[in-house]
Amino acid sequence: MTPELFTIGHSTHSLEKFLELLRLHRIEAVADVRSSPFSQYNPQFNREPLQRALREQGISYVFLGGELGARRSEPECYVNGRADYALIAQTPAFARGFDRIVQGAAKMRIAIMCAEKDPLDCHRCILVSPRLSGKGIKVQHIHSDGSLESQEQAERRLVEMFDLAERELFRSSNEIVAEAYRLQGERIAYQEQEDALALREKPPKYGA
Repeated sequence: MTPELFTIGHSTHSLEKFLELLRLHRIEAVADVRSSPFSQYNPQFNREPLQRALREQGISYVFLGGELGARRSEPECYVNGRADYALIAQTPAFARGFDRIVQGAAKMRIAIMCAEKDPLDCHRCILVSPRLSGKGIKVQHIHSDGSLESQEQAERRLVEMFDLAERELFRSSNEIVAEAYRLQGERIAYQEQEDALALREKPPKYGA
């Protein structure tokens, strides 16, 4: 049987609505891939209250934001201050988190969780899911109305968003999809603030 894995964005849902969506698709574990497991405007999705609420429903919770998050601490993941998804995917931490997800998907129904409502606006779809599909895992995105969108359907929507199918007549479908991922990755990737970037590039001289 082909392993299946889900993704979901907590968006602005109430906690009850979020749990309802998980129950609808019989989710047994949530893998939180937010770099920071807190929400200023939706505190019901802060790590501790969310973990308690999931436990009450018999759903396991694991935080993998350090491994699979989009806002990285590794300097080598940035190009001109912007996170680069291809570089993130090459880090040892990402590999560790990815392996945990792949192994878990073979045993239980897991939903990768982040914040964004639309999977196309989130690294769970643009960074993590394509690599899961490449491992033979069937990725399904849970939308706010409870409907499911496969990664393949999301890819088609992504290509249409950039009008690549119309313009790219001399490239293969795989090349077109890869270009769409690259463009969306650049669009949504975390951008360091100028002061943080300057600090990282020019560390202060202590004791001078």
